[in-house]
Amino acid sequence: MAEAKVAPRTPPSKRDWSWRSQAFRGLIYQILAVLLIGSAVWWLAHNTSENMRIRGIKSGFDFLAAPAGFDIGESLFPFDSNNPYWKAFLIGITNTLRVAIVGIILTTILGTLLGVGRFSRNGLVRGLCQTYVEFFRNVPVLLQLLMWYLLFTELLPDIADAKHFGGFFLSKGGLSFPDPVWATGHLWAVGGLAVGAVLTWAYRRWARRSFEATGRLRSMFWVPVAIVLAAGVVGWLIGGAPSEFNFPKKGEFAVEGGGSLTPEFMAVLLGLTLYTSSFVAEVVRSGISSVARGQGEAAQALGLSKGQEMQKVLLPQALRVIIPPVTSQFLNLTKNSSLAVAIGYPDVVSIANTALNQTGRAVECIALIMLVYLVTSLSTSIFMGWYNAKSAIQER
Repeated sequence: MAEAKVAPRTPPSKRDWSWRSQAFRGLIYQILAVLLIGSAVWWLAHNTSENMRIRGIKSGFDFLAAPAGFDIGESLFPFDSNNPYWKAFLIGITNTLRVAIVGIILTTILGTLLGVGRFSRNGLVRGLCQTYVEFFRNVPVLLQLLMWYLLFTELLPDIADAKHFGGFFLSKGGLSFPDPVWATGHLWAVGGLAVGAVLTWAYRRWARRSFEATGRLRSMFWVPVAIVLAAGVVGWLIGGAPSEFNFPKKGEFAVEGGGSLTPEFMAVLLGLTLYTSSFVAEVVRSGISSVARGQGEAAQALGLSKGQEMQKVLLPQALRVIIPPVTSQFLNLTKNSSLAVAIGYPDVVSIANTALNQTGRAVECIALIMLVYLVTSLSTSIFMGWYNAKSAIQER
């Protein structure tokens, strides 16, 4: 006798708006919480504004349009004392982002290598990785920034005796290097890289589907890299293949021309990278350790090498454990960049302090600093949250 098929039960379409509904009560609680927080913020802002008015303290952000009256030693675009404060803040933001973005990339690479190195069969490699982690994570980051800054400013030669190798100069003034003379062809190259990124995304999707259908494993790293580089080269060739460089030359008082990395930038970048990578290394090590031992034994039984076992079996499964705490380390690196003010690097905190001393707009300058770090931290969290969801194991 055939079994009767039972139709799936469809959830009710009408929403329950009564107080007995948990969803409705949760919505009311959230609305009340938002109203309460908004009221508290409004009260604090209104109270602060009134107290400042009574004491005759100027307030408002109108000072951003006034001339800054100070120069900035390190900037990605031209700036002089006649430019407004908003442009000075913009330079401080770009300097902060430059340290944060480059630092996150270098920290990810170094921290991952150190974390994987803790599982090396070579005792010397394991010992060096452990020594690195224990040393750099137990020395305060501010002391590390000061240490690297003193090393760069005291041990490097004077500009008159700058070390010259190839087109590079190294001295107390920093590292000077050949800088390309930007032309339209470089924009074409950037466009080619963007097209290559799209093609890489399409290739990786095709490779996954092909693997699921046929079981044939295709390159998921070298081929995508080749696609991106080839697309960039094609764009560069279409744009006329500009190849002119501005080479630095040693002048009487400074190395002129080309690009440069100041001792302050190198000290901040190196200090934050070495410090944060020691924590990332421990996160990677603990994430790999969380994978069941049987997974590694199964990989060895299949004949996979140690590198293949780590790359194709252990790390992919450990990502769901690694990504959340690594996100916190990325946020720490971004916020720790504010310590750069101690060695004179012109980040957003340094620019805001100078503007505060000149204008007396303490509340406004501190609010701008808070807004910058809030936006950068939320952006990092959102991106890493998306990547974490993408890397999570998809359950059926």
